[in-house]
Amino acid sequence: MAISNSISSRSGEETPLLLDYTVEGVVDYKGSPVLRSKSGGWRSAGLIIGVEITERFAYYGISSNLINFLTGPLGQSTATAAENVNAWSGTSLLLPLLGAFVADSFLGRYRTIVVASVLYVLVSLFPFPFNYSLQTLGIGLLALSTLLPFYSPSLNQINKTTISTGPSQFQVVLFFFSLYLVAFAQGGHKPCVQAFGADQFNGEDPEESKAKSSFFNWWYFGLNSGTVVTYFTVSYIQENLSWALGFGVPCIAMIIGFIVFLAGTRTYRYTNIKQDEKSPFLRISTVFITAIRNWRTDSSAIATEEESHGRLPQQSSVQFKFLNKALIVPNGSKEDGKTYCSVAEVEEAKAVLRLVPIWGTCLAYAIVFAQSSTFFTKQGATMKRTIVPGFEIPAASLQSFLSLAIVLFVPIYDRFLVPVARVFTRKPSGITMLQRIGTGMVLSALSMVVSAVVETKRLKIAQEYDLVDRPSVTVPISVWWLLPQYVMFGIADVFTMVGLQEFFYDQVPNELRSIGLALYLSIFGAGSFLSSFLVSAIDEVTGGSGQDSWFATNLNRGHLDYFYWLLAVLSAFGFGAYLYFARSYIYKV
Repeated sequence: MAISNSISSRSGEETPLLLDYTVEGVVDYKGSPVLRSKSGGWRSAGLIIGVEITERFAYYGISSNLINFLTGPLGQSTATAAENVNAWSGTSLLLPLLGAFVADSFLGRYRTIVVASVLYVLVSLFPFPFNYSLQTLGIGLLALSTLLPFYSPSLNQINKTTISTGPSQFQVVLFFFSLYLVAFAQGGHKPCVQAFGADQFNGEDPEESKAKSSFFNWWYFGLNSGTVVTYFTVSYIQENLSWALGFGVPCIAMIIGFIVFLAGTRTYRYTNIKQDEKSPFLRISTVFITAIRNWRTDSSAIATEEESHGRLPQQSSVQFKFLNKALIVPNGSKEDGKTYCSVAEVEEAKAVLRLVPIWGTCLAYAIVFAQSSTFFTKQGATMKRTIVPGFEIPAASLQSFLSLAIVLFVPIYDRFLVPVARVFTRKPSGITMLQRIGTGMVLSALSMVVSAVVETKRLKIAQEYDLVDRPSVTVPISVWWLLPQYVMFGIADVFTMVGLQEFFYDQVPNELRSIGLALYLSIFGAGSFLSSFLVSAIDEVTGGSGQDSWFATNLNRGHLDYFYWLLAVLSAFGFGAYLYFARSYIYKV
C-alpha cells in the first residue's frame, strides 16, 4: 500500500507531507478508494473484536459444558462423550478451510462473515420471534432440542411401574444436527473475522504496522475476556437452572454481536477481490503440476531458466529446489498457449509449502489443547468445589482459570516482555513468531507433567478415604489443585496460539490470509480428531477383558495420570521435531 509523502504544486515546489492519504489495495463498502483517517484502524478493529467476543461467548457456551451434557442428560459414557466432543471440535476447526476458500476466492471476508452469522442464528425463531442469522440457526435449534424431555417414561410390563427409557432417537439426532450446524457456521465465521480485523491496518504504514502486531495480542485478550464470562455465567445456568436457557443465552449473544458488526460497515476497509486475475489457488497448483511434469529435467536446464527469469533468492532457490522446475514450460515448448510459471509464483508456492512442517509438528500441542474441555473438566467434577457454604463452582467454570491466565498475561506480554525483548533482539515484535510458538510448546509439555502429578495425588486420596468405588462422593481434595495446570496452559496459549495466528496470517500470500488462519485452526481440528482416536484406542486396549480403562466412567478407577504422562512425552517429541524445522525456516520477505 503506497503512501505519497508529498505533492507538487504548480510552481514545482513540494508541499509538506499530507496527514491523510488514500490506502491502496483496499476499498470502502461502495467499492471506492478509502482515506486512512476515515477508515480502518483501531476504531474498526475494535468493533470486529467485539463481534468475536460475542461469538466466542456463544461457542464456548456450548463447548465448555458439552461433555457434562453428554454424560448427563444424554447418558453417554465418559470415553464416548470425550470422543464426541473431540470429533465435534475437530470438525469445527477443519471446516474453516472451506469457509476461507469461499471468502478468498468468491465472496470476500465481510460477506462470508455475514452469511455465517446468518447461519449461526437464523432459526432462532424457535426460542425467539424473529429471524436474525445462520450461526444462530444452530444455536436456536440446540436450545430447542434441550427443551424436549430427555427421559421419556414407559410402563414396566412386569410390575406395572413407570421407568425412564432415556432420550429418543429423534432427540439425539436433533441435538447432534444442531451441534454440527453450529460447527458449519463457525467454518465461515472464524477464519474471516480475524483476517478482516487485521486487514484494518496498513502494514506499510509504520504506525499502523506496529498496531497490527499488537492487534493479535489484544484480539486474543478480548476473545478470552468473553470466554471468562461464559464459564462463570452460562455454565452455572446450565448446571443449576436449565440446559435450554443455558444454550439460549449464547443465541442472544450472537444476535448482539451481529448487530455490532453491521454497525461498522461504513468504516471497514475491504480487500478487493479482482476477478480478472488468476486465482491464488490456481497459481499455486499450477506451480506444483508444472514441477511434477518437469521432474526429469536436468539441473542445467533449470539454471538456464532461473537466469532468464531473474535468479531466485539464494536461500529460497536451494530450499524446495524441485519447484524451480516449474520455471520451465512442459516439454520445453511454448506451444498451445503454454506459459512459464513466474519466479513470484514459484516463491508463492514455496511459502505455502514451508508451512507444512510447522503445521505438522504443532499437532502434539493441539492434542494437549483438546484436554482442557474434556478430561480437565471431568477431573474437576470429582473434587471439592465449594467456595462458600451452599455454593459450588460448576465443573465447566474451571476452564475460566485458563482464560483468566490469558487475560492477565496478555497485557504483561504486550506492554512489558515485548519492549524488554526489543532492547536485546532489535526486533519490533521482541522475539520471532517461531520463537514465541516454541516457548508455548515447552510450557504446554510442563503443564501435562503438572496435570499427571495432581491426578496421581487425587487418586491416592480417593484410595485413602475408601472412595474408589463411590464415584458420586466428592473426593476431599480442593479443586484449587488444578489451578497450576490451567494457569500454565493459559500462559502457553499466549505464546503458541497467538504466535500461530500471526504466523499463518503473515506467512501466506496476501490473497490467502483467510486460508492462512484456517490452516492455523485446522491444526486444532486435526488435534481434536487425533485426541479422539488416541482416547478410543487407549480405551479399547486398557479396558479389555473386563478391566477398567484409563478413562473409566468412574474416574477413581481410571488412570488419567498415565494419559497425561503419555501426552507429556508426545509433547516433548513434537517440540524436538518443531525445533528441527523451525531452525531452517525462511521467513517470507
